[in-house]
Amino acid sequence: MSALVRLLDVTPMNDGGWLGAASGPEGKRAYGGQFMGQSLAAACRTVDPDKAPTNVHLQFLRGGEAGDPVEYRVERVYDGRTAASRRVESRQAGRLLTTASVSFSAPMAGPEHGRWELSTDPEALERTGPIGPAPSVPLDELDIRIDDDRSTGEFVRRMWWRVTAPLPDDAVLHTVAAAYLCDLYMIDPALAVHGHSMRARTHRSGTTDSSIWFHRRIHADRWNLLELRSPAAARGRGVVTGHLVGADGVVAATLAQEGLIAERERPAT
Repeated sequence: MSALVRLLDVTPMNDGGWLGAASGPEGKRAYGGQFMGQSLAAACRTVDPDKAPTNVHLQFLRGGEAGDPVEYRVERVYDGRTAASRRVESRQAGRLLTTASVSFSAPMAGPEHGRWELSTDPEALERTGPIGPAPSVPLDELDIRIDDDRSTGEFVRRMWWRVTAPLPDDAVLHTVAAAYLCDLYMIDPALAVHGHSMRARTHRSGTTDSSIWFHRRIHADRWNLLELRSPAAARGRGVVTGHLVGADGVVAATLAQEGLIAERERPAT
């Protein structure tokens, strides 16, 4: 089993909860995408397989410890014939870290749209990895290629990614993997608009709220494009919106994230 699959494979606890594996290393802050992925995985374990996740909304309340496992509690909010809803809380040592709501739906017929003409071949891009350090992420199992663009005067981040480790043909796992990976420095474009970066640590930065709407099946072991823009920032917080597009040009998910991008207090002189 790959490190990524093991990390996203929450296990049942005797008291009805779910346990998410520690991402490590000890002493480091836990990666936010871990909570997004594991919360979604735990919710999916409590829903009939004929209903796929349609959206997940997660609020980050406190930072977590990368070296410790995470406990998840899933509340069965609603179970209907075609839809379901779950509420998920994560904790470490009894401390509430995140809350999430997840919606599910059985497939239904209806009008469809959402296809892009892609002009970039990810294979022609340099393999970059993430824009900064990611000690909690199994980077040796990922191929990440970032292609930032300012040609129109607007900052656009295009992050091509795929999982290189073997993945089973499990639609839920591929969706959970995407939720996990798309959090990787996602709030950074709100700083990049102004010529800054989370990597430089010139600002206090971190995700406060994250949402994903799933439209179609995601294939995490194929090329996926995460294209991001920041439409607004104020009061020390910024918003980033984006689309997850498969290599075939089909829009698989829509994303939005709010994060802290506050200036650091200057030391008194």
